Amino acid sequence: MKKKLFWVLIPFLLFSFSSLRADEGMWTLYNLPQAVFNQMKSEGFALPYGALYNNNDAIKNSVVSFSGYCSGVVVSPDGLVFTNHHCGFEAIRSHSTVEHDYMLNGFVAKNYAEELPNKDMFVSFMINQKDITADVMRLGFEAMSRKKQNALLDSLQNAYTSEAKKQDSSYHVDIDAFYEGNRYYATTYQDFTDLRLVFAVPKSMGKFGGDTDNWMWPRQTCDFSVFRIYANKDNRPAPYSKDNVPYRPKHWAPVSLQGYKEGDFAMTMGYPGSTSRYLSSYGIRERRDALNAPRAQVRGVKQRIMAQHMRADEAVRIKYDSKFAQSSNYWKNSIGMNKCIDSIGLIAQKQHYETLIRAWQDSTGYLKGQLDFGEMARFYADRFEARKALMYFNETFLRTNELTDRALKAIKTTIKDKKGRYIKFDDNRKQWDAALDKEVQVALLKNYRAHVEAKYLPAFYQTIDKKCHGDYERYVDHLWETSALMTNGKRVYVTKQTIKKDAGLQYGEQLNAMREQFNRMLNATRDSIDEQERLLCAAKLRMEEDMPHYSDANFTMRLSYGQVEGITLGGHSTYYTTAESLVEKMKRGDNGVFDYKAEPVMHRLMDATSFGPYADKTTGKLQLCFLTNNDITGGNSGSPIFNGKGQLIGLAFDGNWDSLSSDINFDKRLARCIGVDIRYMLYMIDKWGHADHLLREINAQ
Repeated sequence: MKKKLFWVLIPFLLFSFSSLRADEGMWTLYNLPQAVFNQMKSEGFALPYGALYNNNDAIKNSVVSFSGYCSGVVVSPDGLVFTNHHCGFEAIRSHSTVEHDYMLNGFVAKNYAEELPNKDMFVSFMINQKDITADVMRLGFEAMSRKKQNALLDSLQNAYTSEAKKQDSSYHVDIDAFYEGNRYYATTYQDFTDLRLVFAVPKSMGKFGGDTDNWMWPRQTCDFSVFRIYANKDNRPAPYSKDNVPYRPKHWAPVSLQGYKEGDFAMTMGYPGSTSRYLSSYGIRERRDALNAPRAQVRGVKQRIMAQHMRADEAVRIKYDSKFAQSSNYWKNSIGMNKCIDSIGLIAQKQHYETLIRAWQDSTGYLKGQLDFGEMARFYADRFEARKALMYFNETFLRTNELTDRALKAIKTTIKDKKGRYIKFDDNRKQWDAALDKEVQVALLKNYRAHVEAKYLPAFYQTIDKKCHGDYERYVDHLWETSALMTNGKRVYVTKQTIKKDAGLQYGEQLNAMREQFNRMLNATRDSIDEQERLLCAAKLRMEEDMPHYSDANFTMRLSYGQVEGITLGGHSTYYTTAESLVEKMKRGDNGVFDYKAEPVMHRLMDATSFGPYADKTTGKLQLCFLTNNDITGGNSGSPIFNGKGQLIGLAFDGNWDSLSSDINFDKRLARCIGVDIRYMLYMIDKWGHADHLLREINAQ
């Protein structure tokens, strides 16, 4: 009787607690479920199934991974790429000097010759994707240790790449885990490494609102930049060369001036970085308390010091603009995610759902003796303290100051010659400031000690106590002034003898020893937790096998669809912003709100009486940013937003504060994707940049 009642109730329970919603999902394209496509059609997608992935002019052929951390879209027959301003931030900064500050003043290349090359930047086109789970499992994958599994995947990846190169020598294949490691897909890519900066608005517009508006709505940020792909004379990928020419893509996205209205179909396509929608309640608690909270705390300390130095010196600001932006983005994200986890009672929701899975497991016997919630709880509890301390460690010592970066690199990366192992550092003083770095290092050393137990302190804390009498500034000054690590262009030998004599090398060795200690502590439970999370996902997929499911984001191409949809603020729904709202904020900038300051020309441009072809045909206004209910996360920055005809209407650049827990739980009532309107972008290209050649090339209709 009990079992029969369970099966009567479970459809209603699943409707309430399943993560699936009508428009939720980060769907892979090659195997998009027909049910999902049918839903897209019913909501306004007007193209055939093949227009997404299969056809030569498929939409996916215009979408790129931008340098491995963002997304972008090709918009012209000459390889022009749109992405977000914050995705191009480091490229813009790297070309900036006090004399030619492209961050502050923007940049416009008037012709091909003025377009600026960028070291270590690239775009990747996805050629195809397929499920290779059967191939992987046939080789005994499930019975292997984690180390052997990784070795097998590397071997398979090399084999698939070799096979792909027979088709085209520029192809390579990546193998990625999907559904928490229950399935494996092989994706073939083609990379272009000659990527040049073409256009960037001033930072006041490309990052308008700064930290004040980050993850917030309403927004007026003109978050876009323009690059161009270059190829050799045969239209093939090639390293940078002055002889390279603009790439001629197979397909580019048509750009629409027709706008949108609330309820219209909207679709993003891009490379979302990482979600954890299948994560257990124990994992969510760990994310909140052991990862997000320490990250926000340490970054808050670091950013206060960085901001003081950056506002006092323009040269320092140029060096640290990109670093500060990267740090502050997930500082605020962590704060917002924790707020959302608590406000919607997400842990309790997950616990309730896990109760359903236990009941289903009891009734079916599926994974009985394998998926064990009691064991999962114990594994998470065993590692909680060490995981939290490791987050404090990483946020304190990784990528926070130049000396620490060099110290860790010296211990881990050396070259062998007759005298021993050595490392040599290039003169990179244009990228950092000693006064800022030293003050940050002092503050974070103190902060780390205040938040972790003594057993997690590296050995140099004894040096601070005994030799420096607790004076952190004295210790840091000693490191910077005496260590050979801070010399440029000379070999620094890393041997037992030199480590004893060099305080900086000792510091690096002791940091590395502490990091290895963390690894040993966490290795005891890592594989067990991963296996339990994999089994939990497998149970969910089996229990709901009649429903379509997408895999968590893992920086492979995904499609998300839904509608242009507002969110209720102050009693009324709003789904777009206008130039008038930007003018009002800029006035507040004139009265002291730092993040709302903008140049006088921006006041004039946004206070215009007519916006020509860029004005919305219904409202008559220049619409700046807009909302959709598309499912996005980090990595989706720069993702094109398409209408139902596959035409480009904007670029995704942010989520909203009320849905920052969406990486672990999507709630359509709260989740919104914030996009910059393509007409706002074109208006700036036209009226600020006077780049008529780009407008002709893009040919918006």
